[in-house]
Amino acid sequence: MTDQPMPIDVVIVGAGPVGLFQVFELGLLGLKCALVDSMRQPGGQCSELYPDKPIYDIPAIPVCSGQELIDGLMKQIEPFGAQFFLSQEVSELSPNEDGSFDVATSAGTRFHARAVVIAGGVGSFQPRRLRVPQADDLEGTHVHYRVFDPERFAGKELVILGGGDSALDWALELAEKASITLVHRRGEYRAMPASVEKLKALAAEGVLRIVETSRAKALSVDDGRLTGITVTGADGGEQHLPCDDLLVFFGLAPKLGPIADWNLQTKGKSVPVDTEKFETAVPGIYAVGDINTYPGKKKLILCGFHEAALAAFAIKKRLEPDKKVHLQYTTTSPLMHERLGVDSP
Repeated sequence: MTDQPMPIDVVIVGAGPVGLFQVFELGLLGLKCALVDSMRQPGGQCSELYPDKPIYDIPAIPVCSGQELIDGLMKQIEPFGAQFFLSQEVSELSPNEDGSFDVATSAGTRFHARAVVIAGGVGSFQPRRLRVPQADDLEGTHVHYRVFDPERFAGKELVILGGGDSALDWALELAEKASITLVHRRGEYRAMPASVEKLKALAAEGVLRIVETSRAKALSVDDGRLTGITVTGADGGEQHLPCDDLLVFFGLAPKLGPIADWNLQTKGKSVPVDTEKFETAVPGIYAVGDINTYPGKKKLILCGFHEAALAAFAIKKRLEPDKKVHLQYTTTSPLMHERLGVDSP
């Protein structure tokens, strides 16, 4: 553990799209941020689960992929010098009498923060793992829980496990590149009806194969290389499916983790906030994005951006109560231009 905690204006817990935009809004107001995230890279679900999936409801951007959105946000916050502390979780948070917070992470990083923003999406999460022997040993080589490079599966025998949007989206996406077999434990799907219809149409045409009401039982491995998977049907019958790679989309296992111990008056797996400041029940701790809840809450990225803007003004007012927080426009304000590192007209 470091000897002295790092002084910082705001610690942001979560480096997804809303957490990144929170950096921008706080930066415009002259506040410095540190971001802590359990993932290995910024981007949250956008980068981890659907980096190539199109997003259509970001204002003024007709369409972009999840990763393109994150790349744009990272570029946008460059002027503010935010510091990232990745592959670690906030493990301790203690309020001080002066309204500041002592924050520690699972990696031993310590902060002395004047405010805290929780932007952790659905909380700390990991993909649900395939629980069969040897699956853990093959993770990252032949067993995959996310797709970073679709081209690596070109020409391969590929089995996809799952019946939600991610499973069907990748089955449809990779159908032209690989030999696809989709295995689902039910006959009903949790994916968009249009995707289910298209999947079954491709199966009828012989483009891909569907195996329903079946579960993974065992993997076949030869000298560290995956050669197939055995699945068990509802009737107890088994069949062996040859495959080079396995994509597993069983969804996420969300958890609040240590956040649940911060006296935030959680409601289920969400944190209630007011809609003026997006402050939690603990003064100085704010929550934006999918982690929060309030009457009329909609879990949309664009709504999280709005929440981040209002939270930033509330934080500025809390940290500098004797100063009036003026609303300034990036179009015309010399101060905004200075903070953004651009020339004023």
